[in-house]
Amino acid sequence: MIREFQKNDLNDIMRIWESENIKTHTFIPKEYWESNYNFVKEVLPNAEIYVYVIKEKIVGFVGVNNNYVEGIFVDTNYQGDGIGTSLLNKVKENRDNLILSVYKKNVNAINFYKKNGFMIVCEKIDENTNEIEYTMNWNKKI
Repeated sequence: MIREFQKNDLNDIMRIWESENIKTHTFIPKEYWESNYNFVKEVLPNAEIYVYVIKEKIVGFVGVNNNYVEGIFVDTNYQGDGIGTSLLNKVKENRDNLILSVYKKNVNAINFYKKNGFMIVCEKIDENTNEIEYTMNWNKKI
């Protein structure tokens, strides 16, 4: 079930955010994610967030600001079950286009976004990590 974020969800989604970033981005020192934890925890509630709940447990979430997808995170134990696609479809419902950034080395995420209609439109260096990022865009088919 997908529902809107509630303030008491914050610790659960931050646990997923930190854990999945460290597991997925092995090419970035885990200290980077740990050092950004408090900042993200403070600003995340300003985004439009939807959580995916199974048996009263949050197993994934998506955050979006206007048309920018800040991220989709799904607990490792629930990946491959369509949760990420469901969350992405939720934010596509009322939008004609979406944009996001993804690290070039995060091949699984790139393939996921391509499968869901996103196209790479440019690449740049993330100054915080010195890693190459792709900017990807999705447009609703009219």
